[in-house]
Amino acid sequence: MSGTPALIGRYVVERELGSGGMGEVYLAYSPAGDPVAVKLIRRDRLDPVTRARFEKEALIARTVVGTNRVARFLDADPYADRPWLAMEYVPGSTLFVHVEAHGPLPAPLVLSLGALLAEGLAAVHATGLLHRDVKPQNVIMGDYGPTLIDFGLGAFLDAAKDTLSHSGMIIGTVRCMPPEQAMGRPQVTPAADVYGLGTVLLHAATGHYPYEGGRWEAIVGQVADPRQLPDLGGLPDALLPLVSSMLAHDPVDRPSLTAVTAACTTLMYDGDLSPVEARRALIDRTVAHSSVTAAPAAPPSSLLDRLEAQVVPLNGETGLDSPLDSPPEASEEGARHEVSSEVEQAAVPAPAGARGGRVPASQRVAEELRKHYTTQPGL
Repeated sequence: MSGTPALIGRYVVERELGSGGMGEVYLAYSPAGDPVAVKLIRRDRLDPVTRARFEKEALIARTVVGTNRVARFLDADPYADRPWLAMEYVPGSTLFVHVEAHGPLPAPLVLSLGALLAEGLAAVHATGLLHRDVKPQNVIMGDYGPTLIDFGLGAFLDAAKDTLSHSGMIIGTVRCMPPEQAMGRPQVTPAADVYGLGTVLLHAATGHYPYEGGRWEAIVGQVADPRQLPDLGGLPDALLPLVSSMLAHDPVDRPSLTAVTAACTTLMYDGDLSPVEARRALIDRTVAHSSVTAAPAAPPSSLLDRLEAQVVPLNGETGLDSPLDSPPEASEEGARHEVSSEVEQAAVPAPAGARGGRVPASQRVAEELRKHYTTQPGL
């Protein structure tokens, strides 16, 4: 698309944060002035089945509880001209950027990273969903520790398979792709996220991926070949058994997320470091090195008029309800009905119970971190 949109749903856009294989992501504000990250989906990811699957997964994504490690899913519109989703905005640089700029993390901090993210992914899996794109570029190192972003985009990851040939972030995704996905299997299991987390820990500890190549086809060929063992060069001995098991070619040979957390915490204690101490050290290391600019605490004055316009009642309504809370227009209902049988096979069942509230990370940790060290939160 050309230019930055002024408005996405009810969110007023300030600027683009980045772009990749799925689309563009923007820093935007709610009508009340809360910062959010809004992602617009690329048009070549769109078809009726994918839109309907996205709607089902988005509804379930709003119920995730029990974790501080996944950016909170806020809102989405699967049936917009370009579907979008809004997530909790987490200030900080990505793990990929941090490692590129400052080098690999020490083994105890990699263990803390692994334990925390494994807990977060376990909460996602408890709803019946998968992340499906766990990679260093999707881990934000913020002032509360590591947070996974781009959760909720899983419905689009199997659409338009030819997009693997695009350059940029897609190559990063291919490097972190589990063999079963590289071989084109339509259904993956939670073990796929375990593999992705293994690539994250390997990259955090060494600065490289399990497989490398000049073209995405070469990387996929290595990943899919059981005779091609992952490159674990430079991995500390303490991490070798765990990471190698997470990168096992056969999904059944990979540990569960609970086992990953247990292994990481055991190794931390073996090194005379508690998980609490390791988490604080991880934050101190990654946030202190951050060199990017934090989001403003409130919208800039140039956005105030547009923000105020969003709360003017329209036809007696506030216009603030989520598109997920209302059925689509009649013209779109027919398309959804036509694909309903296919979607039911792909969708996962909704979990029982509703999601609880969650205090934004920027508020949760302010006092604790001020007492222990000076932070330099960044975007």
